[in-house]
Amino acid sequence: MTDDRRIWKYVLLPGFGVEMPEDAEVLHVAAQGDDLCVWAIGTPDKPKTRRYFDVYGTGHPCPPELGRYVGTAHLPGPLVFHVFERSAS
Repeated sequence: MTDDRRIWKYVLLPGFGVEMPEDAEVLHVAAQGDDLCVWAIGTPDKPKTRRYFDVYGTGHPCPPELGRYVGTAHLPGPLVFHVFERSAS
């Protein structure tokens, strides 16, 4: 069996989940232009699952229970966002 994993970019949009292969592992979060993106590695022919990410600006309120920290991204100007993946429930 060959390992056919690939790295894909996913744009994070408020209120929407991201469809990615069930084995996808998030590698990085960053701004690309005005978009907040995550890059993940996974096998394209694996079944897809919807994953959800919450984004909080520096100094903004956060809930007591945050998901798994994914990364921090600097958007153009003074904006800095922190990305957490919600746990599956």
